[in-house]
Amino acid sequence: MQTQRESTAEAEARALRVMAEQTPADMARFLQDTFSQRVVAFIAGVEDHKQVGRWAKGLNAPRIDSENRLRAACQVFNFIANCENPHIARAWMMGMNPQLDDASPIEAISEGRQKEVMAAARSFQRGDL
Repeated sequence: MQTQRESTAEAEARALRVMAEQTPADMARFLQDTFSQRVVAFIAGVEDHKQVGRWAKGLNAPRIDSENRLRAACQVFNFIANCENPHIARAWMMGMNPQLDDASPIEAISEGRQKEVMAAARSFQRGDL
């Protein structure tokens, strides 16, 4: 973790690089540790939250749509954390967001609205909200 805030471009590039380097197991473990197994299942769109634990252990892999949601959640979280800190990123991901019709970024990602969530994250970083 850096001691000073990164520029938007640096934060976004680093978040993209971290996301691209992660395996599904890495993402499942990170998100499970950051939020919870149940929240990650919600993000991924699976009913059985224990499935997330199996992904985290590398016992099986998520479907492509679930993996895409996990990747989006990791990338957005890391972008906000790079600009601010992990505590703010976690709170931002869980809180109501007016740019997302008062849905949380987690809810919006679970609905497949990843582009809207990244736009809201960029807006937050700029201080627009």
